[in-house]
Amino acid sequence: MLRKYLDKIKPNFMPGGKLQAFRSVFDGFETFLYTPKSTSTSGVHVHDAIDSKRVMIIVVLALIPCLLFGMYNAGYQNALCSGAEMTHWEMFLYGFLAILPKLVVTYVVGLGIEFIVAQKRGEEIQEGFLVTGILVPLICPITTPLWMLAVATAFSVIFVKEVFGGTGYNIFNVALVTRAFLFFAYPAKMSGDSAFIPNEPICGLGGTVTYADGVSGATPLGQISTGAQQITDAIGDPVSTWDAFLGLIPGSFGETSTLCILIGAALLLLTGIASWRIMLSVFAGGLVMGFIANTFPSELYPASMLSPVDQLVYGGFAFAAVFMATDPVTAARTATGKYIYGFLVGVIAILIRVYNTGYPEGAMLAVLLMNAFAPLIDYCVVQTNISRRLRRLRDKA
Repeated sequence: MLRKYLDKIKPNFMPGGKLQAFRSVFDGFETFLYTPKSTSTSGVHVHDAIDSKRVMIIVVLALIPCLLFGMYNAGYQNALCSGAEMTHWEMFLYGFLAILPKLVVTYVVGLGIEFIVAQKRGEEIQEGFLVTGILVPLICPITTPLWMLAVATAFSVIFVKEVFGGTGYNIFNVALVTRAFLFFAYPAKMSGDSAFIPNEPICGLGGTVTYADGVSGATPLGQISTGAQQITDAIGDPVSTWDAFLGLIPGSFGETSTLCILIGAALLLLTGIASWRIMLSVFAGGLVMGFIANTFPSELYPASMLSPVDQLVYGGFAFAAVFMATDPVTAARTATGKYIYGFLVGVIAILIRVYNTGYPEGAMLAVLLMNAFAPLIDYCVVQTNISRRLRRLRDKA
């Protein structure tokens, strides 16, 4: 019935129709619901069964474990701080109602801008923001005000994506630039020393639970950067590596659970969506730099209290390795380049984290920095291959 209805109104959006000005909007909704029926009319074309829309949907599915766990962890951290007796479902509902407005704001602002730009250019609406829209709330603190999220999203979509030509042309990861914008424009809301735990009533739960009020919920990395000798949770109990792996610690909404991140990584690798070379080399680079930091700790950052494995499960390192560094648009394209690119992301992330006390988390800046160098890495790899083959030909001659 839906298909028949779309076919009925479609002529209104075609050239000459009374709603032709909104053709790209209609096309966006139609192709979101159904696979396009248009086919090639000339020449020989081989099409992959996986198009950009399906790629984006698979990435969104891979993010669902992080999203669901983030909902639970937000409620768990609130119950931990306030001492409230909350059931698991109440914790989950708390987090759901906390993240829902942020998802709505991000998608409305980002997709709204993309719809307007596509309409102005007379182009099809791209699917890239399907992933960006869910990534942005996951990598930001749950306490980020909605208006800040809207401003940062608008800035990133316009100046990082659309001015370069839209999906597939941006040189920096849009979601990470959104967070970087928030960090540098509103550092008090984004620094590692800020409370990452909701401390005000969430609409819909008003008289049913007790809310944490005035509790410091600094992240583990934020604690270390300020000289703490032991990582503790919001009520002062020690935090273990296992707690960090599961994700029951303060942090950005979707970045705390390494377990859920690895579940998403498995889906991306099994479907061939993400590059295993980049993932593997990011973790390898992090381990190498973590070992160096553990062996040569600085006075301001007692890195000896974190093992190389701990460096991988705290903060946003694992999330960046799986979902950010593997972005096919902004990462290196050549096989060798992917190893170099990923390894440097891992090294720089831990390097910033350990030796820059003003910024306790380095994954975001590491990925953005390597986004800028990815084309150079590919160029060097290609030129090296060309030079090697030319030498081989000269030797044979």
